[in-house]
Amino acid sequence: MSESNAFLLLSHSLPCSVTKPRPLFHHRPLSRTIRASSGLQGGYRGPIPNKDSIAEWVYRSDDTVRSAPIYVGGISLLAVLLNRAFSGVSPVADASSSQSRTDILTLALAVTNILAGLVWLSVKPKVTASVSLDGVECRRVTTDFPADAVAELLWVWDSLEDVTCCKSLVIVYENKCLLQIGVAAKSSASDANAVFVDPSRLISGSLYQGVKKSGKQSYLANLSLYPGRYDLPFFPPNTQSVILQPLGKDGMMIVGGDKIRGFTVDNQ
Repeated sequence: MSESNAFLLLSHSLPCSVTKPRPLFHHRPLSRTIRASSGLQGGYRGPIPNKDSIAEWVYRSDDTVRSAPIYVGGISLLAVLLNRAFSGVSPVADASSSQSRTDILTLALAVTNILAGLVWLSVKPKVTASVSLDGVECRRVTTDFPADAVAELLWVWDSLEDVTCCKSLVIVYENKCLLQIGVAAKSSASDANAVFVDPSRLISGSLYQGVKKSGKQSYLANLSLYPGRYDLPFFPPNTQSVILQPLGKDGMMIVGGDKIRGFTVDNQ
């Protein structure tokens, strides 16, 4: 399979989240793929993603949203008590009175809201912090690709780096390393050069073989818990999470992140 076919497979297999990867058998002509444009400063511009203003506000105002049921329940409870005090109804509960039955139901709903707000505040998800990867900056791109294909590969890297916790990216195809970019492991303590990717060693490793056998994306949310991390010596030793995305039958895209469970549907 030619390297242009490898590029086509890459364009259909970008993992911006940990959701199920797209099928790899829907091929499009190269002329119809998304084109990246380079400016005078060397930047790359791609399609602008849609934004959900309500979802963004909820994410930024997490504490306010979680405590909202407490305020709603408290205001409702106060309104019921005030209505009971100023409506002229006897303060003694009377099951035969429709007003009393309504007040009891309203009080139950108000208390339920308050309890729901307390539960929301007590089960806040643990936020994992990003770490500073112990490595050196690396930028190695194959010279066998045409200029437009290289531009799109760099656009892929820029996009993943901007919207996810991705800090390292390696693409291997047909026993060749097409791209190694981002933070890479140091070759030695005294040498500031990045470790080269050894495709033969990577392909023979358990991680690569497992993904190749299943044909599905593999997400290692906490890399330190997996023995297969030793198959990735080109990544910094404190890389937190990794995605392995198969590219057809002969390739693999490996994404390294700086946060445990950092690759989510929210792309935090």
